[in-house]
Formats: sequence, C-alpha cells, structure tokens
Amino acid sequence: MEVRNRKKILDFIASGDAKAAKLFPAWLFDVETAEWKTPMDIKRRHATADFLQGNRVVFNIGGNDYRLVAAVDYRRRMVLIRWVGTHGQYDRIDASRI
Repeated sequence: MEVRNRKKILDFIASGDAKAAKLFPAWLFDVETAEWKTPMDIKRRHATADFLQGNRVVFNIGGNDYRLVAAVDYRRRMVLIRWVGTHGQYDRIDASRI
C-alpha cells in the first residue's frame, strides 16, 4: 500500500515520544508491504483495528497507547493518514469527521 500524508506520523514522532519513535516506523513498514483489498485483509493483520464509515480505519498502536486514523482506498492501494495521537487525545476527537 502507498502511504500518503506520512508527515503527520513524522510530526508526532518529532514531539519526542521515544516509544512512538519505535512503533510507528514498524507500522509504516507493515502497511507499505501489505496488499489490502478488503477490510478483512486489515483485520487479519491488525485485529484491534476499528472501521468507520467512509473507509476510515482506526489503528490501535503500541498496546492501545496510540491511535492512528486513516482513510483506505483499496482500489488505488492507498492509505491516507488523517490523524495520529495518543489514546487520550483520540478520545477528544470525532474520528469520523477528521
């Protein structure tokens, strides 16, 4: 899959969170080497992922310490990063509107 808007991840990592700096590059590698054609393909690899309308997916990263919201275009093989943050920050947003 092609990951777009990865700057959101890089900006979050740059905030100085050492754990995030280790986890997010691994997530990026996993997604870039994936061949997702359906939501079930994501669920097989990321069992805790939640699906929202509009092909949005909420990924739980680092034992649920972090959340990443992405829009997935299965046909074009693209993942557009919409939002990255901690679980606490995620609780204060509306993931279906970002």
